[in-house]
Amino acid sequence: MYNFTTRLTAIAAAVAVLFLLNGCAQPQPEPESGINYTVPDQPEMSTGYTPKPGWETSEFAVAAANPLATDAGYQILQAGGSAVDAAVAVQMVLTLVEPQSSGIGGGAFLLTFDGDEVHAFNGREKAPSAADENLFMDENGEPYSFSDAVRSGLSVGVPGTIAMLAEAHAEHGNLEWEELFGPAITLAEDGFNISPRLQGLLDADQTLRKDSIARELYYDDEGEALPVGHTLQNPALAEILRNVAAQGPSAFYNETVAGDIVDRVQSHERPGLMEVEDVLAYAELDFKVDPMCNDWRSYEICGIAPPSSGHIAVMQILGIMDHLEAPSEVLQDSIPTADWLHQYLEASKLAYADRAKYIGDADFVDPPAGSWHSLLAPDYLQKRASLIEDRAMESAEPGNPGSLSSAFGIQPEQPEMGTSHISIVDRDGNAVSMTTTIEQGFGSRIMSDGGTGLKGGFHLNNELTDFARIPEDLDGNPMANRVEGNKRPRSSMSPSLVLDAETGEFVSSVGSPGGAGIIHYTAKAIIGMHGFGLNAQEAIDLPNFVNYNGPSILEQDRFTAEIIESLEAMGHEIDERDLTSGIQAIQRIEGGYFGGADPRREGVVMGD
Repeated sequence: MYNFTTRLTAIAAAVAVLFLLNGCAQPQPEPESGINYTVPDQPEMSTGYTPKPGWETSEFAVAAANPLATDAGYQILQAGGSAVDAAVAVQMVLTLVEPQSSGIGGGAFLLTFDGDEVHAFNGREKAPSAADENLFMDENGEPYSFSDAVRSGLSVGVPGTIAMLAEAHAEHGNLEWEELFGPAITLAEDGFNISPRLQGLLDADQTLRKDSIARELYYDDEGEALPVGHTLQNPALAEILRNVAAQGPSAFYNETVAGDIVDRVQSHERPGLMEVEDVLAYAELDFKVDPMCNDWRSYEICGIAPPSSGHIAVMQILGIMDHLEAPSEVLQDSIPTADWLHQYLEASKLAYADRAKYIGDADFVDPPAGSWHSLLAPDYLQKRASLIEDRAMESAEPGNPGSLSSAFGIQPEQPEMGTSHISIVDRDGNAVSMTTTIEQGFGSRIMSDGGTGLKGGFHLNNELTDFARIPEDLDGNPMANRVEGNKRPRSSMSPSLVLDAETGEFVSSVGSPGGAGIIHYTAKAIIGMHGFGLNAQEAIDLPNFVNYNGPSILEQDRFTAEIIESLEAMGHEIDERDLTSGIQAIQRIEGGYFGGADPRREGVVMGD
């Protein structure tokens, strides 16, 4: 059990490192039994692009999207916890301090390496049993606008994070389940300082103010977002987490909490179909699944199979590019060259074309040629690579890895947002890569207090808008990713563990938030570390570039006019925008680990 203190203290850890820019973690005492959680100082970190130094550690490391969440994982690891233990603690704190991105009202994919093999857990949300392919169609048979679909009870999937983490902890935890909730409960009770990023997002979101729980929690009497540095307390979340800590996931998947979730969903002006039985049934699922592992060069890269489209798309991009003749120069002044970008962007079009046609929940959708690995077969990737020429294609058509063509329609690209990523390595060398989400910023803009009647609570996801809102194409072919009862929506989340293909040793843990861009941000980091030979921070710092099988988008103000002009001369349609990734990565180096956190967000790395 925790012996709590709330003394504010400057701990010698990565938050201080960030400002000192010395790049090294400080020595800490040997682990003791249990954990005496101490609330760290909470410096106000700027939004925008804040350079990060990268962090070198010798024994363990944790990288997360908020310093308070990173610190919670750090203290768990310091107390002898496993990587999965730390992931539980980090997620619970993120629910509180980064509520716009993930939390107990959403879902997650988790990979863990135990020194011998990789294990995968699927906590993706599910559609209610009563849902069908017309979920997002109005009374006239027209689809709701994306915005209206998101901001509704229709968009809320049955949350999966707590149930999945409980199963992962049962197999891979060291500390008691109850101990892992201490940091989040303490911070929820005593409060934390609202960060500039959270304040800015609260201020900009007009719909969130309409939710009675959110309005009372985040806004003043005039409806203005509480200021940066305000001490925000969330007693309802503290009570919910205290119950889950003591009783396990049954304290969340019960009539009280489920009843409140369902009441909020069904009482919305566009009510959803979720029933209490949908929530209760979710806890009975088996969340352990087979990881999807594939070779690339001298590495084995492991990810999540469908309903995630992430691993397949990342590996298709990497594999297609390896069937092309590499340009003589791939980086110039730490920026990818136009020739290299051309190959990457064209490979991306091909990967996203396949993604749009084939990928859906594997419990409902048969893979082409009988195996998802058919999309990554060397001969298939060679055929796809042969379509790339010196001139950019406007868009790519899906391929056919089997002897029979698929009857699925091609799903149009639609927005995906939100999400958070966690990378961890513990003292025993066990590693975690976990990507977690409530989808859009603040999810459905519906909150639940879990039936506590207290101020605050947690955000409900809008994951069901990751389904195709239109169930079939113009020719009547059904979408693989159409809505069906109890089905999981397609995801772009790409938690990845990289191993040495020959020795089986851990090499790196990496992933990112960013909606459909997650695939690109994760691929960029993997290529940067293991293709370009950069360290984790250098790989993360590379400018972002994405293509969803159409125009190419480059990170605003990060590419020279010469590169853009060269790409346009090759036929690329170029758009420049902010591409706010949130990559976290930890790689094994001689004598320990090196971690990186995305300068585009608040994350840091900590470790001994």
